[in-house]
Amino acid sequence: MNYASEDLRNEHDGILFGLNILDKMVAQLGSGKAVAKDEYVQMVDFLRLFADKCHHGKEEGLYFPALEQAGIPRENGPIGQMLIEHEEGRKYIKQMTEALAGEQLDSKAFSTAAGNYATLLRSHIQKENTVLFSMGDKILAPDLQKKLLQEFEHFEETVMGPGIHDQLHAMLDSFEKKYLQGG
Repeated sequence: MNYASEDLRNEHDGILFGLNILDKMVAQLGSGKAVAKDEYVQMVDFLRLFADKCHHGKEEGLYFPALEQAGIPRENGPIGQMLIEHEEGRKYIKQMTEALAGEQLDSKAFSTAAGNYATLLRSHIQKENTVLFSMGDKILAPDLQKKLLQEFEHFEETVMGPGIHDQLHAMLDSFEKKYLQGG
């Protein structure tokens, strides 16, 4: 891996995989099947920890500032738009969390927030992958790209903690069997 954007794109793949599972979980809610509320809590934790705290944290704290320094505008530019969408995503994560907070899962509120979040993130990821990261790949020097990759690794270890990535991916693997493979 030579580009910081490669790491971010790989994380996008994990987020999209999680969104596919979330879609199936929401479909299960709509079909009236029994719901294991703790699994919905775990999925929201994945979105909060992996998609927002880790992935968006790397972008906001490291990648976007490097793009700004290289001349890509924040205000009225692509970085500003991505930051607005990060905040919108946080709003939907909060709504999903609130729908899970009561004794009973508020399935309507959860489904609405989850659907809005999935729609937002898929569009957001498409924009980053096809527009912003391509701009960054052209403008960021190779030595800066390598430095960013090292900073990403340090960020994961210090902000997320050791082994958290692996735990989250193991959870997705178990959910894949249940929700995507029907097992």
